[in-house]
Amino acid sequence: MAPLEVYAGANAIKTIQKQGFTPDIFSYFLGASGGPKWFSLAGLDRVLFPEWFANVNHQIHVIGSSAGAFRTICAVQDDPLAAINRLAESYSTTTYSSNKPTPREITQKAEDLLKYMVNDEGKQQVLANSRFKAHLIVAKCLGATRFESKVRQLSGLAMSAAVNTVSRKNLKRLYQRYVFSTPNTDFSINDPYNLPTHYHALTQNNIHSALLASGSIPVVIEGVTDIEGAPAGMYRDGGIIDYHFDLSFGPDDGLVLYPHFYNKPIPGWFDKGLKGRVPHRSSYDNVVMLVPSASFVANLPYSKIPDRKDFEVLDASTRIKYWQTVLKETDRLGEYFMNAVHDGSLVNSIKPLPFNQK
Repeated sequence: MAPLEVYAGANAIKTIQKQGFTPDIFSYFLGASGGPKWFSLAGLDRVLFPEWFANVNHQIHVIGSSAGAFRTICAVQDDPLAAINRLAESYSTTTYSSNKPTPREITQKAEDLLKYMVNDEGKQQVLANSRFKAHLIVAKCLGATRFESKVRQLSGLAMSAAVNTVSRKNLKRLYQRYVFSTPNTDFSINDPYNLPTHYHALTQNNIHSALLASGSIPVVIEGVTDIEGAPAGMYRDGGIIDYHFDLSFGPDDGLVLYPHFYNKPIPGWFDKGLKGRVPHRSSYDNVVMLVPSASFVANLPYSKIPDRKDFEVLDASTRIKYWQTVLKETDRLGEYFMNAVHDGSLVNSIKPLPFNQK
């Protein structure tokens, strides 16, 4: 069986049938939250921007939250392959002083990773890139999650889950979406829930803080209170609001390329336990998803993709070996994608999105 599955919304399928599967039909690239789950997509990231998108002449918006934001910054540097490998190397070999590290220690390790992933020269490249424009999604906390106290954060998360169960629209009372974008680009988010969205510029001085904020998991990592160019406040993981996304984008008309570890995206962090909370049809009509197949995942160590629980259930050496094995195995996904695009078989393998939409 093929290691990679391709799903697409109705309009995306029509577009591909008319124009073929080429980089020219895409205007957007999405990177979801998911922490170490990203390792299952590393092989795709190693070919998409370094090779497949390398010669496009139009602007592509690269959008991400949390780990997806980290991938975004890798993709828009001058040597995306080297940046992606730096992220994979540093993230996969991260160790802590104990099985229960403090938020301070985890934050320090994350800061070190970001400095290694994108140094001062890399920041300049990100800001100067005229074709690939980065958009990092961060959640500003308005409720109890704006405090660093673990007890208050947990109470804030419980309140967030409760109001979200009633309606995702209720999250606007507790969080606001902040988007940090590189200069000289026109970009907008269309949210069917109308959660407040604010746009700010990425600068040389705020790239690291915006990245850290986008990956600051509540309770686990310290939040970020100072992002240059944005109002004072507590900023945390962009996946709180936009975990796997229920959004569409503008103003460009092109399709959205969305490599994802699962074939059924979950809109926000608090929707993970809500089986009836599915994305809107309008959000996925122009989306093409690239997803590791069930057979590919079954042949990975432990027959699963990595996740944050691996830090708790595996000792460091076992976890690192497992994660690095996955990183190597996913090169098969990149190879399959490039071959299937070149011989035309990928077009014939596209399936309608496998989940019901509103």
